[in-house]
Amino acid sequence: MIQYSLKCAEGHRFDSWFQSAAAFDKLQAAGLVACAVCGSESVEKALMAPRVNGTEAAEPPKPLRSPGTAAEQALAALKAHVEKTSDYVGRNFAKEARAMHQGDAPERAIWGEARGEEARALVEDGIPIAPLPFVPTRKSN
Repeated sequence: MIQYSLKCAEGHRFDSWFQSAAAFDKLQAAGLVACAVCGSESVEKALMAPRVNGTEAAEPPKPLRSPGTAAEQALAALKAHVEKTSDYVGRNFAKEARAMHQGDAPERAIWGEARGEEARALVEDGIPIAPLPFVPTRKSN
């Protein structure tokens, strides 16, 4: 996994994780990397310093905090709205979206996860989808 600092043409800055540098390049070329604030697909890597671990003991992780900036609050509100008003279909997203498009399943608001090639195939087939700027909340028990 690799984390990039990104910025859009509107000047919004945000971080995102990718499976690899090549994965970022593929997603960006396919138009699947969008600004977490405004949705612009004109996104590029921002200047960032690499993280280098020293020989001293690493700092303990900082506790999770509630969203502070307006962008973080907007993203949290979007996530809450999506989770409340649509069905999470997990890794079946591509299959469900295609079934609804073809009339084999009732239309409804869904969200989930798809591999890059699955998302690209949906777009190429004219099935309307959009990337979401957050990952699902993982529940454990």
